[in-house]
Amino acid sequence: MGLVLAAPLALAHGYTVLPAVVYEAAGLICHQRPERSFHLAGIQLPVCARCFGLYASGAAGALIACLAGLSGAGRAPARSAAFAIAVAAIPTALTLIAEWLGLVHPGGLTRAIAAVPLGAMAGWVFVRLLAVESPHRQASGQVRYHS
Repeated sequence: MGLVLAAPLALAHGYTVLPAVVYEAAGLICHQRPERSFHLAGIQLPVCARCFGLYASGAAGALIACLAGLSGAGRAPARSAAFAIAVAAIPTALTLIAEWLGLVHPGGLTRAIAAVPLGAMAGWVFVRLLAVESPHRQASGQVRYHS
């Protein structure tokens, strides 16, 4: 997430190599259409608004899952995780389908907000699936994470 925000700021200050790498890498997974992207310091972000919403909320969901892990929350079952992600994907899917059918043309903010549930849930599930209960911590309910 930091690179997404740092790249346009670096460009605004005359740096080109690192931003070029970030924009090229982001271009492999995002269409980067200017009219569907947020801008920072007058420069387009390396990902569209929907991707920005996914990445920002994914980072937040992962952070919250880590903090919740400190309170002893257990490992998320894979079947429940898949269902949770499918449900969280509904707002993003609805905006995509509506766009493809030509029913609406939502702005960047709407695209980003619709992506928040999916990103947050994906970040949460990713971290929770990494959780491993260690035998010596099971009694206390603490969860250890592999790095």
